[in-house]
Amino acid sequence: MSVSPIIVWFRRDLRLSDNPALYHAAAKGAPVLPLYIDETDRQTPDGAASRVWLHHSLKALSADMDGLVLRKGAALQVLKSLIDETGAKAVYWNRRYGPDREIDTTIKSALADQNLEVKSFNGCLLSEPWTIKPKSGAPYYKVYTPYWRAVLSQIDAAPALTRPEFKILSVDGLSIDELIPLPNLPDWASKMLPGWTIGEHGAKVALRDFLDQALGRYASDRDRPDRPDATSRLSPHLAFGEISPRQIWHKVRGQDLDGGKFLSEIGWRDFSYNLLFHNPELRHQNFKSDFDRFPWISDSVRLKAWQTGQTGYPIVDAGMRELWETGYQHNRVRMITASFLIKHLMIDWREGEKWFWDTLFDADVASNPANWQWVAGSGADASPFFRIFNPMTQGQKFDPKGDYVRRWVPELTALPDKYIHSPWTAPDNVLNTAEIKLGEHYPNPIVDHKTARLRALEAYKSLKE
Repeated sequence: MSVSPIIVWFRRDLRLSDNPALYHAAAKGAPVLPLYIDETDRQTPDGAASRVWLHHSLKALSADMDGLVLRKGAALQVLKSLIDETGAKAVYWNRRYGPDREIDTTIKSALADQNLEVKSFNGCLLSEPWTIKPKSGAPYYKVYTPYWRAVLSQIDAAPALTRPEFKILSVDGLSIDELIPLPNLPDWASKMLPGWTIGEHGAKVALRDFLDQALGRYASDRDRPDRPDATSRLSPHLAFGEISPRQIWHKVRGQDLDGGKFLSEIGWRDFSYNLLFHNPELRHQNFKSDFDRFPWISDSVRLKAWQTGQTGYPIVDAGMRELWETGYQHNRVRMITASFLIKHLMIDWREGEKWFWDTLFDADVASNPANWQWVAGSGADASPFFRIFNPMTQGQKFDPKGDYVRRWVPELTALPDKYIHSPWTAPDNVLNTAEIKLGEHYPNPIVDHKTARLRALEAYKSLKE
């Protein structure tokens, strides 16, 4: 070719607008070769639910940009093969910050040794982990509030980049169905898709609807799983980069309504990446090493009961069934279900993180472990371990009429509100009227709340001895 193409390597930035790597490649005036690699050497391969979202997100991106090249293999080998095939002299990408950044470092060095231009950009965060540092001289913030205060005082959120015009060089690759086949025996994925419009357009619509309909009550209603329309449901779109934090920042700041609480949640995501960047083993190791001595219990039977929504605690079971059916779980309920696994069942937080990683559409390499460690008390700026959610009072407070529970635990539908969060306390005549036989139609609690709470506190106390 008379002009060498620039390879733009898409990862978790599956959009055309506010995509710095694509924007700056297009600005060069050379043909762009858009590439997605299903990497076989990643340290954090995607979970099953994420693969379903990825399939449809790539399909949406391909529809928006004819010519997306799909390849599979170790990233460096795929890139070298394409460079040889096309004569490309440059590779651009948006940075990643977890353990897989080691792959990027290796690739950048190897390609630079071949006199190729390699450029990386921030396309995923408001502030990158090395840009926000404490005045104390510590390498990074370990507490969220001063971190977010520093971000707000220093942030330079330039306007979101427009969708660029560019010429595409397309070469042969795999089809989306070949690259990421959808499950068919059984087809468990199709039931999860209603209610979602996957892709960049869907992300923009979701943000617009949230700003128009829910931002004003977000702070007051975000903890109510019986009011799901009070949250943005942007997390899967953010996880796959179908929308950028910078786009969200400017849209929210442009509203007359107070969006501070919502933006602080975007900040918490950045904070999670800040922690992960400085602690690459966050998914596998306790941030606080004291928890290495915690007496976790290995209990496959109770773990399975938790995973399948059969614990006998309705708010917990509703959350786990919502997750299994939809690939999503309400934010308040994530805390309740995580607390139950860790503190009522005394099962290692890593088991929960692993299950969420596999079943959540929005599974995120930083947010997932940071949030699980927050609940466990082992993380940075964590909720103290002795804060043990009472699943009955959590249900009564945030799902007072039981609408959320009745949606996901339909066998309890006829139970009066008074007993919906603690069916074992209902008199026999009430259970009979509701046609519920505990232990048959719905399980008895697999642990007693008071006993489990005391056991958890004793275990925590042992760390201090």
